[in-house]
Amino acid sequence: MKKDKIIINKKEKGDYLLLIAVTMLAIIGTVFIYSASNYSAEATYNDPFYFVKKQIVGIILGVACMLFTANFNFNKLKKFTLPISMLSVVLLCLVFIPGIGVENYGAKRWIGFFGVTLQPSEIAKFSLILFSAHYISNNKEKLKNFYGIIPILLYGGLLCLLIILEPNMSITVCVGLLMICLLLVGGMKIKYFIFMLIPAVVAGVCLIIAEPYRLSRLMAFINPWSNPKGEGYQLLQSLYALGSGGWFGVGLFSSRQKYAFLPFAESDFILAVIGEEIGFIGLIGFFALLFFIILRGLRIASKAENTFGFLLAIGVTLIFGIQTVINALVVTGSIPPTGLPLPLVSSGNTSIIIFMSEMGILYNISKSKKLTF
Repeated sequence: MKKDKIIINKKEKGDYLLLIAVTMLAIIGTVFIYSASNYSAEATYNDPFYFVKKQIVGIILGVACMLFTANFNFNKLKKFTLPISMLSVVLLCLVFIPGIGVENYGAKRWIGFFGVTLQPSEIAKFSLILFSAHYISNNKEKLKNFYGIIPILLYGGLLCLLIILEPNMSITVCVGLLMICLLLVGGMKIKYFIFMLIPAVVAGVCLIIAEPYRLSRLMAFINPWSNPKGEGYQLLQSLYALGSGGWFGVGLFSSRQKYAFLPFAESDFILAVIGEEIGFIGLIGFFALLFFIILRGLRIASKAENTFGFLLAIGVTLIFGIQTVINALVVTGSIPPTGLPLPLVSSGNTSIIIFMSEMGILYNISKSKKLTF
């Protein structure tokens, strides 16, 4: 007689190595933020620690959020799916309201209240993960037909539309890739992926043609020397920094490109300063830490107690990995330049708070494990 399987959820200590690695990466990021920004911060704000102070505040808030989510049963997040999803859309809409939306470098990507700024697109990425994990875990069979994936496509498409209107093409691409990956992991058929790929490529081409600055960036990527003082400038300065680093780097705090040569050295292009200061060998160790976090995330997902936990863990790991890879490819000139922070490293409070909160959720998922008899 065949025995039924009994599944027991056993509470474990959790993956402390993940939390240690996340904390280490945030500390390393703060050190390099100081190195990359002390000159420009002194010149602009008369305070060489301006960006470091902001980052420390973000890390303190991020650690508090991480400790909370690490001890908050991830299954209860299902109850907050609708409120978080709606809040994310509302916040993305607020960036277009005068007096609330904050414009910087020609883009409205932030909202401001009482001197505090928030980037809603960072929250939108998590809301898509939560929405998709909740929907797929309750409707696994529906993903076998096209109509079953429409709710995720509609919600993800709405987020992409609002983000591209800011405009912010880099985050739009991240959200789009995240949505497709979650659908594939959730069980979507490959033929539907191919069906979506064609209009996605067409839309991408249209978006590039529609905005002259995007077309200029593409041309700068193809040949940065065609406009070395214009669109090609940032990429060339990044390559100079990486090239100067050589095998072992020029030394910590000894970067030369940070002296007003490399724009956004403390944020989108901080990896260039890191490569300049610690060299190729140092970057191997740095990326080992980044990919260690990704591997821990995949391991946690594989041992999740249910489909919801599995998809949450995969989603968090995916967005961390997607941003890491895209940032590295941009800084090395492997893909057209676009503004995208390096997770847990680049300057930016909203980004680090959200990522640390997500890492707390990963840890919480790791505390439960299925034992089958």
